[in-house]
Amino acid sequence: MAAVGDGPWLDDAAGRLVRPFTVSNGRTRPTIALDLISQVRATGVTPLGYLGPEHAQALALSRAPVSVAEVSAHLKLPAAVTKVLLSDLVDCGVLTTKPPEFHHNPTDRALLEAVLDGLRRQL
Repeated sequence: MAAVGDGPWLDDAAGRLVRPFTVSNGRTRPTIALDLISQVRATGVTPLGYLGPEHAQALALSRAPVSVAEVSAHLKLPAAVTKVLLSDLVDCGVLTTKPPEFHHNPTDRALLEAVLDGLRRQL
């Protein structure tokens, strides 16, 4: 029995009925560089041609800026597959992407030591 709103792609007992690699037509590499924290947003352009159900869901999720990781979680797809889907949407002009912004040095020694100290306290 399919879950409400999921259509034929998910089954309550079996889970996903379509294997993730079929969603991306077997492709494993996106055409653009995307991080998990990269932001994507719909451009408002109407896509030409047919979009698969996962493409349409990703586009709907991207009406407001959203990270690649969030789209992946909502679609219940591996990040690698989600990146391929999102790159397809960018290539056809219906999505725009923005690289993650860092307001600090990600290799700042003080920051890394603070994280390490916090992790040690958790153990």
